[in-house]
Amino acid sequence: MSKALFFDIDGTLVSFDTHRIPTSTIEALEAARSGGHKIFIATGRPTAIINNLGELQRRGLIDGYITMNGAYCFAGDEVIFKSVIPTEEVGAMAEFCERRHIPCIFVEEHGLSVCQPDEEVRRTFYEFLRVDVMPVVTAEEAARKEIIQMTPFLTAGQEVDIRPLTPTCEYNRWYPTFADVTAKGVTKQRGIDEIVRHFALRLEDTVAFGDGGNDVSMLRHAAIGVAMGQASDEVKAAANYITAPIDEDGISKAMRHLGLIA
Repeated sequence: MSKALFFDIDGTLVSFDTHRIPTSTIEALEAARSGGHKIFIATGRPTAIINNLGELQRRGLIDGYITMNGAYCFAGDEVIFKSVIPTEEVGAMAEFCERRHIPCIFVEEHGLSVCQPDEEVRRTFYEFLRVDVMPVVTAEEAARKEIIQMTPFLTAGQEVDIRPLTPTCEYNRWYPTFADVTAKGVTKQRGIDEIVRHFALRLEDTVAFGDGGNDVSMLRHAAIGVAMGQASDEVKAAANYITAPIDEDGISKAMRHLGLIA
């Protein structure tokens, strides 16, 4: 029976250490696709900064994408699902961050910009995640855009302060220095549901692989959730199976264990 396989990118498909997809992972995905399984990406990244999957894309291995933590899903040129954050809550976030000198990235359908960029933005996005330099906008300019995801560089305490001002938003963290913010109820779990509906698949035939806090919802929701070996205890607790770390062939080992490949 063919399965629908959902893969997070950073820390699951792509190593945080090498910034590459392990060869064993590429080979495992090629074998899975040859065996009739469908392969989907499920990431917090927007399309504009999915810059590290070339080795899979060139091989035509990806059937569809869940991006922005479920807020924007597509297959080929077809948009399957898009969820926009209410304008007033974008404005509240922009004003809050400007007032406290907090960097915040605002993501549109086909681009992104940043308010108050600082050293942490440079270190995390430009150097570590290897994202191109983003246009700088004011809070007023950000509030006029149609925003699908916001990424403020909030501490836990600051997140507590902003939440009452954004009551219909969902907060997820996959990296300690920032949170990804989408419309309420929009998570990778929602993304899986939209993909399943669009492709006429069955939820009982889904397998999700992840390592970060924003993967918890899909690991619990899929028929089988696989946590990477380097994941936190919270993520591991949400999974049905814990594999080896990414740099120790975790994906290929899990896929063999589950009988997805020989």
